[in-house]
Amino acid sequence: MAPIRSLPAIRALLIDISGTLLVGAKPTPGAAAALARLRDARVPFRLCSNTSKESTAALRARLCDAGFDVRLDEVGGRRELWTSLGAVRGVMETRGLKRPYFLLSDSAREDCTSASTYDPSPDVPYDAVIVGLAPSLLSYEHLNEAFRILVGEHPSQKSHGDTAFNNVPLIALHKARTIQSSDGALSLGPGPFVSALETAARRDAEVVGKPMRAFFETVIMNFQPEESSRGSREGKVAVIGDDVQADLGDGAVELGLWRILVKTGKYRPGAETAPGVAPPDEVCTSFTTFVDRLLGSEESGPSAGSSPL
Repeated sequence: MAPIRSLPAIRALLIDISGTLLVGAKPTPGAAAALARLRDARVPFRLCSNTSKESTAALRARLCDAGFDVRLDEVGGRRELWTSLGAVRGVMETRGLKRPYFLLSDSAREDCTSASTYDPSPDVPYDAVIVGLAPSLLSYEHLNEAFRILVGEHPSQKSHGDTAFNNVPLIALHKARTIQSSDGALSLGPGPFVSALETAARRDAEVVGKPMRAFFETVIMNFQPEESSRGSREGKVAVIGDDVQADLGDGAVELGLWRILVKTGKYRPGAETAPGVAPPDEVCTSFTTFVDRLLGSEESGPSAGSSPL
């Protein structure tokens, strides 16, 4: 067996939630205590989720119910929980989007409609399509409605001129191909449905959540107050998740983050060596195993449960 790859100095950690900390409503083994150990050791971390089934508030409540200490203290601009829904809200405000067509759950849509620019009036034409994981809405009827908005042929747009809606944005919270269902089996994620709209409308989707570089950069910038108070910005930022592409791909690779894949959630054997995948820097049995490795747990030793690629 090849020697375990040396763990570099880690200055901060980006932590996936679904499949890494939680599977459904249940924490992965030892995850809540491991997160508390990171806090006690003063390792800066942020929780990063591509949630599109529930609001950010509902996600935090689910984490707290499972025993995780997730704080809302934003003194100095610090924020522990970051979601793709928050990124969508920012895009709406930056671009002045007034009435997107949402393929989102009711709970997730609440986050987006809190944007200062949102106008629910039926007299306002649809000016964007926003897609997340909303199984009841990913039907032919709703996808066709979204397609017509993207190509400027929706009734709400007709009275505003033939060219007024030539560039309606298609915004995806993420493009994960699969999710893990409550029964433990894989199910379709929003990615295939986003791809269908891209093909039909001849439009590339703008992905705002993980693993896009802009999302990671925004969260990493939020570490600056803590890093300044600790007097150091040496070392790497690490990212940990159960999906080698949706959590650890694209922007994580571009930014040179230390990428850790865990064998919980929707991980399946061989995922780290699949064709077209950038192999992670290490594979760990679980989030808890990585925290043991990072903090030098006497119980596990520095290499238990981890393997190099």
